Amino acid sequence: MAGQEFRQERINVLEHSAVVLTSRNAVDHFFRMCKELRITVPESMKYFCVSESVAYYVQKYIVYRKRKVFIGKQTFEDLMDVIKKHKTERFLVPGSDIQKQEIPRLLDKAGVRYSNAVFYRTVASDLSAMENVHYDMLVFFSPGGIESLRKNFPKYQQGGTVIAAFGPTTVKAVRDAGLRLDVEAPLPEAPSMTGAIELYLKRGAKADAKAGTQAAKEAKKAVKTEEKAKPVAKKAAPKAAPKAAAKAKPAPAAKPKAKSAKKRG
Repeated sequence: MAGQEFRQERINVLEHSAVVLTSRNAVDHFFRMCKELRITVPESMKYFCVSESVAYYVQKYIVYRKRKVFIGKQTFEDLMDVIKKHKTERFLVPGSDIQKQEIPRLLDKAGVRYSNAVFYRTVASDLSAMENVHYDMLVFFSPGGIESLRKNFPKYQQGGTVIAAFGPTTVKAVRDAGLRLDVEAPLPEAPSMTGAIELYLKRGAKADAKAGTQAAKEAKKAVKTEEKAKPVAKKAAPKAAPKAAAKAKPAPAAKPKAKSAKKRG
């Protein structure tokens, strides 16, 4: 998104005392836009970062100071606990044209002053060269990723491919697209995507081990049943032979009637 297009939003960056940063993309495009519009970001500006990784990334553009940078645990809902303690600030929320609905909803609910601003647009990349590449797992971090998949591969069939999604809006996008969701993050026991994938693999390994143990038990049971059946067959064979022989014994020959006829004559 160009600076000229951003001006049409009529948002003055310097009217805000704090910036809410939800991703590294938001960090890059906020400072890019300020540079393009020749805006000098004041040293008093405060930065509210959704996670520790985003907060560390801000150091690429500013001198890191604890009094200027505030960090959430992992999700935007966690960050709201910090934002609520600074209600006197006026917040600027730079983001893309595809925004998570929970962001304005939570900000409105908290009653804070803020401006939503589009600093960049999400565009699907051309992935047609990867059409014949098959993956065991596809991981999505935004609804835009699902849109890109559908745009590049309209005939895509999931089959046995595992699909992982981060965040409620991405999870919804996966299901709305008619795809099977196998891995969801964040979870209470797995707040990160890597943790959720690791948990999925561990559960799969346990299921395989359980299935293998069950199969081994059934095979062992089948062997025992076969061994029990063998002696019964051996004992029954000798008894059956004499009966068959008795039935096959030839009947006595009939006496000729011609001789008796001669005696009578």
